[in-house]
Amino acid sequence: MPAFKELVFSGVQPTGNLHLGNYLGAIKRFVAMQARSECIYCVVDLHAITLWQEPAELTSQIREVTAAFLAAGIDPARSIVFNQSQVPQHAELAWIFNCVARLGWLNRMTQFKEKAGKDRENASVGLYDYPVLMAADILAYRATHVPVGEDQKQHLELTRDIAQKFNNDFAGAIAEQGHGEAFFPLTEPLIGGPAARVMSLRDGTRKMSKSDPSDYSRINLTDDADAIAQKVRKAKTDAEPLPAEAAGLDRRPEADNLVGIFAALNDATREEVLRDYGGAQFSAFKGALVDLAVAKLGPIGAEMKRLVGDPGHIDRVLADGAARAEAIAAPNLAAVKDIVGFVRRR
Repeated sequence: MPAFKELVFSGVQPTGNLHLGNYLGAIKRFVAMQARSECIYCVVDLHAITLWQEPAELTSQIREVTAAFLAAGIDPARSIVFNQSQVPQHAELAWIFNCVARLGWLNRMTQFKEKAGKDRENASVGLYDYPVLMAADILAYRATHVPVGEDQKQHLELTRDIAQKFNNDFAGAIAEQGHGEAFFPLTEPLIGGPAARVMSLRDGTRKMSKSDPSDYSRINLTDDADAIAQKVRKAKTDAEPLPAEAAGLDRRPEADNLVGIFAALNDATREEVLRDYGGAQFSAFKGALVDLAVAKLGPIGAEMKRLVGDPGHIDRVLADGAARAEAIAAPNLAAVKDIVGFVRRR
C-alpha cells in the first residue's frame, strides 16, 4: 500500500440534544486532533434523514451541531467544517461504492439490526445502506484516519473492505492513470481516550443517549450550571467508596462511568483520578465532579447559545467549509470516474 498524506475525517449527525457523550467521545477529540493533523469535520445531514426528520428542526439541528463544534474549540480557519449535503461528491461516490460493496457485507452490519428493530421491512433503504455512504464520506477525501467510537468500528472495517475491493477491481486502470498501486487508503480507526464510550447517568450498562426518556440520564451541552449539578448529584452509584486502583472499578459500571467522565474532562487517566479520590464517598466525589463539569461545559453551552443566535455566521462557516471540502473531493471523484471508465465533461 503506497503512502497517503495524513488526513483526519469524522462527522456528527444533526439529530438534536447533543450531550456529554457526544462531546467526550467525539468533539473534544476533534479539537485536540486539529493541533497535529489536517482535519475535515462534517455535519452528516444526509445520514440524519435515514430516519424521518421534521425539516425546520433539521435545519436548526445542523446549525446547533456546527455551533457545538465552534464553541468547543474547532477552528474553521484551520479545519474544514461543513455539512455533508452541500458537497454532492458524497452521494455520487456512494452510488459507485454501492456497486463495489457486497450484499453479504451489509447484512452483517449489527447497527442496522439494532436501529431497525423488529420492523425491518419498514426501515428505509438509506438506513440499511448508510455504512456505504459513510465509506464515501471518508474516501471522498482519501482520509487516512477516522476517530470513531467502538460502535462504529465495524463500519470502518466496511470502509476498508470497499477501498480494498475498489483498488483490486480497478488495479489496471489505477496504474495506467498514474495513481500507483492503490487509489484509496485503508483508513485507520482512532479509538480510545478515557471516556470513548460515555454511559447513562441512570444505568452504567447503557450508552448515554438523547433517545433515553429520562433527561437525568445525560448532561446536555446546553444545560446550565444548576442542571449539570442536579444531574451529577442524582447520578446512580453504589454503596461502596471509590477504590484506590482502576481494577477495583470492575463490575461497578456506575462508578466506572463517573470516574471515566471525570478523567476525560480533566485530561487525566482513571488511575490519576483514583489517586486523588480513592477511598472517598460518592457524595464528596460528585461535588468535585460537579465543579469540574460546570467549569468545562458551562462556557461551551453559553457560546453555543450565542452562536445559534447568529445563524448567518454559522451558514457562512458551513458554506466556506463546503467550498474547501469540494475542492478536495471533486478531483478525487473525477479520478474515480476515469478509473471506472465513465465519459465525463472536461
